[in-house]
Amino acid sequence: MGVDGTPLPGGGASARSGSIFGAGGPTFLTTKLDYVVNWGRRNSLWPMPFGTACCAIEMMAAAASDFDISRFGMERMSFTPRQADVLICAGRVPYKLAPVLRRIWDQMMQPKWAISMGACASSGGVFDNYAMVQGIDTIIPVDVYIPGCPPRPEALIYGLMMIQEKVRQETLADHAENRAEDPDSVGRPHAGEAEIAGLTGPFGNSTQQDRTHE
Repeated sequence: MGVDGTPLPGGGASARSGSIFGAGGPTFLTTKLDYVVNWGRRNSLWPMPFGTACCAIEMMAAAASDFDISRFGMERMSFTPRQADVLICAGRVPYKLAPVLRRIWDQMMQPKWAISMGACASSGGVFDNYAMVQGIDTIIPVDVYIPGCPPRPEALIYGLMMIQEKVRQETLADHAENRAEDPDSVGRPHAGEAEIAGLTGPFGNSTQQDRTHE
């Protein structure tokens, strides 16, 4: 019986003797550890918004009342990489901004995923020139590409659902293989000076300019 004397679901006399399957049924459930862990991860993904152009407006709309990504447990937009799970790059990325994107990705804790939202983030879009990164997958690993210029909020939600499906299929047995990192460098920038120089490119970016001596 319950605290107020009402019968418990299943007809049991106590919380230990009844069950949702009826009187005398099992009082416990069994499942796989992979399922429980992945269930928790995919339903509490915290996005790290990296909006640089018009795609960011569509990302904002996806979080607003008409579309409401809080239905998927993703309403908590995290503006600190150390508390984020999904990096959403929404918009074009110039070469001088590439090290910033890479640093944010490095500072995110495992497990983490990345979404390339829109044509500009995925391939440079119409900006096929010396100043623009031709796809952020040359800087960070990308899990889901969302086409469009810009993609609608429904497309972003579908991309987030694809991330959820990817999480659902993961197994803890492959964790070390998929997310192997040096324990001493977890959550810290990994790119060295040579790699930063390669990311920024050789053309007209402020990261490699010293105007004080000109």
